[in-house]
Amino acid sequence: MTPGQTAQLSCQELVELITEYLEGTLAAADLARFERHLDGCDGCRAYLDQMRETIAALGRLPAESLSPEAEERLLAAFEGWRQGSRG
Repeated sequence: MTPGQTAQLSCQELVELITEYLEGTLAAADLARFERHLDGCDGCRAYLDQMRETIAALGRLPAESLSPEAEERLLAAFEGWRQGSRG
C-alpha cells in the first residue's frame, strides 16, 4: 500500500457497516472504502439493494402490526447477533 492509501474493505466489513452507510453516518474514509468495494463486488451491490428493498417494504408496515411477543423475539435475536459479532 502506498502512503495515504487505505486497506480494501472485505465483504464481511461491508455487511457490518451497511446500517451506517444507509443512515449516512459513515466517516469519509470508511465511505470511500465502502463505495470502492461496491464498485467491484456484484454480491455486495445485490446485498445493498436487498437491504434497501427490505427497508422500503418494512417502512410501510404500521408498528402496531408487530405483536409484543414478536418484537421481544426479534430484539433478543438481534442482541444475540450483536453479541456474537463482537466476540
